[in-house]
Amino acid sequence: MKPLRIVGLVGSLRQGSLNRMLMNALVARAPEGMNITVLEIGDLPHFNGDLETIPPATVVSAREAVKASDGVLFVTPEYNRSFPGVLKNAIDWLSRPYGANTLAGKPVLVTGATGGAVGTALAQYHLKQVLLYLDTHILGQPELFVGSAEKKFTDGELTDTDTAEHLTKALALFAVHAQKFQV
Repeated sequence: MKPLRIVGLVGSLRQGSLNRMLMNALVARAPEGMNITVLEIGDLPHFNGDLETIPPATVVSAREAVKASDGVLFVTPEYNRSFPGVLKNAIDWLSRPYGANTLAGKPVLVTGATGGAVGTALAQYHLKQVLLYLDTHILGQPELFVGSAEKKFTDGELTDTDTAEHLTKALALFAVHAQKFQV
């Protein structure tokens, strides 16, 4: 079986965010044969339909990375019971123009971290609605809600063994899921 190339998108631009720490923990726990490359969505300009046909270089690069990938990993915070605008902006660039949706057919894993108890459940639910419309193949189980996340990281590193074990198992299941769609 060929190696899996996974693109990761973090819905927070803050370098020290809980969700960036979560993405780093996921990258560190990728199973053998899976390579996760984080796409920096903060480099993308605000979506502008006037630029769809001749997009900026950062957009072209992001689209090419997703198109060449075997799956996409979304790590989202929860802002106002939804996912952040910066992540929606990236999704808009990746899914447009009409007929050129680079997310279509991609296996997807969604997770997120928050200081609250529900671990981005509502943001993930909303994000999954958008991703379902965009014809992605969302891994429904396990759900990955990392609540009380500030207690699970020390100096940017995941130190909670239960969470680490859950992430490792989820990534292994995502690898099986993504392999089903490899061409």
